[in-house]
Amino acid sequence: MATDKPIKKKLSRQEQRDLDVEISFLEGVVKRDRNYVEALQLLGDHYTKRGRLTDGLAIDRRLARLCPQDPLVFYNLACSYSLTCEFRKAANSLRKALSHGYRDFKWLRKDPDLEPLRQQPVFARIEAEIAGIQ
Repeated sequence: MATDKPIKKKLSRQEQRDLDVEISFLEGVVKRDRNYVEALQLLGDHYTKRGRLTDGLAIDRRLARLCPQDPLVFYNLACSYSLTCEFRKAANSLRKALSHGYRDFKWLRKDPDLEPLRQQPVFARIEAEIAGIQ
């Protein structure tokens, strides 16, 4: 079930205001050009930093449709699914990222966005798949 939860790193009031301004700007840009990939990527990241996890997930899902071969897009989608506790979808997206060439295994093993997924039994199977790639 997708929920909005606060992110672990507490943002200062100024950081929150700055993010809100950037989000508002990027929402306007995306409203004018719904397929502006770079703006969508920034917007999704900002939503997640602000704790708007379901909004970030929606952006990542849109990016996956726009960029169906991009390993980083599917990695970010896996992170969004992990943060919203949709572990089966997170695992599937992570596998897709790996099949499209994602290879930053060191970051994958410490990325805080994937921590919820790493706590699930399915992650052990993904680790075995990664061992076969390395």
